[in-house]
Amino acid sequence: MGFHAYSSPYDWSRIAGYKKTAQTVEGGMIDLSVGSPVDPVPASVRDALAGGSDAANAHGYPVTAGTADLKGAIDWWFRHLRGVDLKSINAAVVPTVGSKEAVALMASLLHLGEGDVVVQPKVSYPTYEIGTQLAGATVLKVDDVADVESWRHVPNVKAVWVNSPCNPTGEVLGADWLADIVAAARSIGAVVLSDECYALMDWRSATTASIAPAAESNETTAADAFNLSATPCALNSRVCENSADGVLVLYSLSKQSNMAGYRTALIAGDYRLVTDMAEYRKQIGQIIPGPVQAAMAAGLRDVESVREQWRRYHDRLIRLVDALRAHGYDAAMPSGALYAWVRAITGDCWADMADLARIGIIASPGEFYGAPAYLRFSATATDEAIDAACARLRAA
Repeated sequence: MGFHAYSSPYDWSRIAGYKKTAQTVEGGMIDLSVGSPVDPVPASVRDALAGGSDAANAHGYPVTAGTADLKGAIDWWFRHLRGVDLKSINAAVVPTVGSKEAVALMASLLHLGEGDVVVQPKVSYPTYEIGTQLAGATVLKVDDVADVESWRHVPNVKAVWVNSPCNPTGEVLGADWLADIVAAARSIGAVVLSDECYALMDWRSATTASIAPAAESNETTAADAFNLSATPCALNSRVCENSADGVLVLYSLSKQSNMAGYRTALIAGDYRLVTDMAEYRKQIGQIIPGPVQAAMAAGLRDVESVREQWRRYHDRLIRLVDALRAHGYDAAMPSGALYAWVRAITGDCWADMADLARIGIIASPGEFYGAPAYLRFSATATDEAIDAACARLRAA
């Protein structure tokens, strides 16, 4: 598993000049570029971290596959918030040190290399491409992964990346589309890699009922808060036909619980593939620290905190989209995820970056995601920052 060279426009140092301009504006810079959470880590998570600081999984070497408590929390989370019974589809799970390393190492851990092809959306998270390059495999970018005819007849396709809800566009794939992707991939012996890190951030279900408080400790109501039918999981029995074979799902607590710094994520799916990955991860030390495993378990179970964060992001996106429209962007509320994805007013993301920097706002250039005519604005900023950005956008 040697690392090969990679190339990517995904380099945050490229926006340093725009930040210098924005910092000179009265009131300072408002950074809506990187999707890094700013809200409090849930108290339940912090308590669990402290409680696990001197547990057996802390002063001894932590378990690669996760403690019994963490595995139980993951199983609970999939059943009650994603509608998936992992045992019934013969799925295994391994925790990962954040989702980015899981994405970047995925092609390598699948033993892909020269001559192998990995499919991904043309507009997508840059690390899909970087991970494929690191493994020495070939990247195939398609306009729409759900258009299976665009890749199923290409020789040597070994894996297919799916991202729903999508970063950066916010697009959400329905169960039927996902099922078609899984069936097509299986027909050619390829693995479906479903990045579902924004799964609980689906805005199409934004109704009073969807965010109503759950009854006291009643497991059956936990899922109701997020309208599970809205964002299907690739491991849902309807999608995978009651088998996890050839399907891997990635999930992260970074956004739902503001735990980006904890590096808590997971891979779930095909028992053979996940078990093999866990063995490699053990040998290279890709293991979540013991106290963090306790914190991750608490975060997965704390549905009320996730619901509260859902409300925050939903409200911020509504305000941001409205202000972007007022400024002249053709902005719309995304179906999911945490970003407003808009076409640049000038037609070029860098020209718009310069214009926005002059009013102190920093967005993310669409070129990073494969679309140089677009911009991404993140809702992962404080309410005060979002309101200030909205005021500047309306006044400019």
